Amino acid sequence: MPAPLSLDQYAAKVGQELGVSDWFLIDQPRITAFADITEDHQFIHVDPEAAAATPFGGTIAHGFLILSMMSAMSYSAVPGIEGAAMTVNYGMNAMRFVAPVRAGKRVRGRFSLVKLAERAPGQWQTTIAATVEIEGEDKPAVVAEWVGLHFL
Repeated sequence: MPAPLSLDQYAAKVGQELGVSDWFLIDQPRITAFADITEDHQFIHVDPEAAAATPFGGTIAHGFLILSMMSAMSYSAVPGIEGAAMTVNYGMNAMRFVAPVRAGKRVRGRFSLVKLAERAPGQWQTTIAATVEIEGEDKPAVVAEWVGLHFL
């Protein structure tokens, strides 16, 4: 986890990359566990034989699995704001699933600070451009504008 930055240091990062995460393996056991937890057992995620007959050529991760991994990705890439008592996920302004993640591929997050704004005294909202890259592929899995709320 990167060291936290002062509010002034964070503000100076607007328009810059904050960091790139570690790689995460998206293997079939992870996909199947996500299917079990979310009760989304569509065959393209959990049935390798049936999925092999699709244009994907095998099973793919749920888009929401990859989206949910962004939190873990951010922990190794995005510094916090010094003095923050907590930070919460405030949502997305925009998000698209651009390319499927095939079982066995690795993904990582790339994060840039788009905006930092004070919402109320002691509350700072960040808007982060997030891209989930797929190792060895040109197209990303996810592109998003992610909003966080920091309580100082």
